[in-house]
Amino acid sequence: MTETLQQLLRERADRDTVAVRHGERSWTWREHIADASTQASALIAAADPQRPLHVGVLLGNTPEMLTALAAAALGGYVLCGVNTTRRGDALARDIARVDCQILLVNAEHRHLVEGLTLPGVTVFDTSSAEWTQRLAAAPALTPHREVAPDDTFMMIFTSGTSGEPKAVEVPHSMVLFAGSALVQRYELGPDDVCYLAMPLFHSNAVYAGWSVAVGAGAAMAPASFSASRFLADIRRYGVTYMNYVGKPLAYILATPEQRDDHDNPLRIAFGNEAADRDIEAFGRRFGCTVWDGFGSTETAVIITRPDDCPAGSIGRGFPGVAIHNAETLQECAVAEFDATGALVNADDAVGELVNTAGSGLFRGYYNDPGATADRMRHGMYWSGDLAYRDAEGWIYLAGRTADWMRVDGENLTTAPIERILLRLSVINRVAVYPVPDDLVGDQVMAAVVLQDDATLTPAEFEAFLAAQLDLSPKAWPRYLWIADDLPSTATNKILKRELVARGTDPDRRLLWKRSGTRYAPHGQPAVSGTDR
Repeated sequence: MTETLQQLLRERADRDTVAVRHGERSWTWREHIADASTQASALIAAADPQRPLHVGVLLGNTPEMLTALAAAALGGYVLCGVNTTRRGDALARDIARVDCQILLVNAEHRHLVEGLTLPGVTVFDTSSAEWTQRLAAAPALTPHREVAPDDTFMMIFTSGTSGEPKAVEVPHSMVLFAGSALVQRYELGPDDVCYLAMPLFHSNAVYAGWSVAVGAGAAMAPASFSASRFLADIRRYGVTYMNYVGKPLAYILATPEQRDDHDNPLRIAFGNEAADRDIEAFGRRFGCTVWDGFGSTETAVIITRPDDCPAGSIGRGFPGVAIHNAETLQECAVAEFDATGALVNADDAVGELVNTAGSGLFRGYYNDPGATADRMRHGMYWSGDLAYRDAEGWIYLAGRTADWMRVDGENLTTAPIERILLRLSVINRVAVYPVPDDLVGDQVMAAVVLQDDATLTPAEFEAFLAAQLDLSPKAWPRYLWIADDLPSTATNKILKRELVARGTDPDRRLLWKRSGTRYAPHGQPAVSGTDR
């Protein structure tokens, strides 16, 4: 039985099916594993045996990054995925936090570390002649260690949407578990091609992309995500499977639709955090099946989305997954809805997603015992995600714990409001968040990005809101910002803390304010309406 990535990749070493497709080149699994073994041997030879062998990577979505992943697994050392969008002191802190003694960079990312103080870190440029010579001189691979299933394969930083990124210790068994489950579910094999366009330093790309390809013995097509280039890549590489996280489907759907979009080999798109509307539209437009689930880097709360999952729900949880009140520590009440489908007992039903059985597959945050302890309170894992559950056990996300709003005495959460606003077809992406108000506690603010070439008038927005019978009057946005784009992480997750910091003055040219039930551009009077 294969229990580690080290064992699995060894099984790929004598296969002559395609492992990597990039540009005009392709590599077989035999060639790919040989390259990875050579790299692992060279790094082990260069390392200080008295220090933990942690190898950081700033390589982007390239064949070199795929080699580094396989090399770490074969060599039995720890790979540290460094966020390529971090800069300066923040980047140096990340590298130091995970105790990198070696850092791999390429020509594209070398400038990120120039001028940084990185004590104890040896930097190798994989595009240099020196690196080529080092590989040529590497002996046959003797692994740093024969790994066990629970040994750490990789340090993966959280996306940082609600604070500074934390490094999650990811064991070999976690990556194998994620990959094998998807391979079996979607019946993937050596004839498939996996499109790896999500950042390979992040958990989604490792769990739902790289591990799937390795588990299936499929080909990998690494790429930097581009909505305009997406379909050309799918056709060029013969892609049958792709993973995503955040808003990529929305970005792709914002590109002009063509009559032959469905003429492509894509069969399955799997990911997290897509809107129901985008899931349906993407599958229809590109002739594939989209499966969207719930996932986090920590993988302590596992929720699956079966075929009969109702609209808006993220599915049902594994044993131990529950929703608890963070103050009383008690399980929250079952959600109740009125005739329109609106949640009527949010105060009692909305709580934090937890794993009552413990940490699940979460092994803690490296070098951060305080953050680990905060996640593991009272013998349970607390996810930081707000949710509610209906009488049949279906779970619905309500936002992050920072997304609670207290509007004129009523508790509201952001995710249900966002789901309703996305019913308006001209809106491509949306973020709802609180802005402080001295009189009522919080006001609701929404930032939206419209579809390409779409327009929206205050009267059209008012009419849409009035027709949404399941939207509480107090959930109508007091402010609406029509933005060109929204700040986001490298993993396409919207950075609400940046939006909150901008307050009610992000760009007054594009900001509407509600008075009663009427909206008008900021600074202009709205037609009088009943206050709500």
